Amino acid sequence: MLWENLLKSDYHDWRGSGHSEDLLDKPGWLEQWLAIHNLPYPGTPSAEELDDLKRLREHMLRIVQKLTVRESADPADIHELNRALSSGPIILHIAESDSDYRLESTPLRAGWPRIVAEVAASFGRLLAESDPSRLRICGNPDCLVVYYDETRNHSKRFCDDKACGNLMKVRRFRARQKAAKTDGSQIHSTSET
Repeated sequence: MLWENLLKSDYHDWRGSGHSEDLLDKPGWLEQWLAIHNLPYPGTPSAEELDDLKRLREHMLRIVQKLTVRESADPADIHELNRALSSGPIILHIAESDSDYRLESTPLRAGWPRIVAEVAASFGRLLAESDPSRLRICGNPDCLVVYYDETRNHSKRFCDDKACGNLMKVRRFRARQKAAKTDGSQIHSTSET
C-alpha cells in the first residue's frame, strides 16, 4: 500500500544493530516507490516538498500510534492529513468501457503536491473504509514497522513472522536459558553454604 511504504521509509534495522535510515533521502528510492504504485515521478523534490512528505509520514505514524492503543487520533494530525489531501484536487468523471461504467479521477495538479495528496488519500481510505483497529506496529522493538493485520482473529504480532517473529522467539528462548542458568547457579551457591 502506498501509505504503508511511506511509513516504512523511516527504516530501523529489525535485527537490533541500532542502524536507522531515512529512505526518503536515499537517491533513487522515491522514483522506485512511485513506480511500484504506478505514479509518475515528478523529478527530484525540493527541500520543502521533501519536508511535506516527511511531515505527512510523521502525522500518519502518530495517528497509527494512537489507534493501536485504542485512543482517538489527535485532531491536529487529522487536520494535517486533510491539509495534505487538499494539495491535490481532482476532477471526477464517468468513463465507459464495453458494458460498464466506472468513476475515474484526474488530478488538477502535477508534481509532488499530487503525490502527497495520493499518499494521504491512500491512508484516508484505510481509515474510512477498513477497520483501523487492525493497524499494528511490529512487536519487535528494533523494527517498529506499521502494518495492517489481515488475520482472521486479529492476532498478528510481527510485520514478518519469518524475520521479526523468529528473531523475537530466539531472543525469548535465550532469555529463558540465561534465567535458568542464573537460577541454577544461585541454587548451587546456597546449597554449598
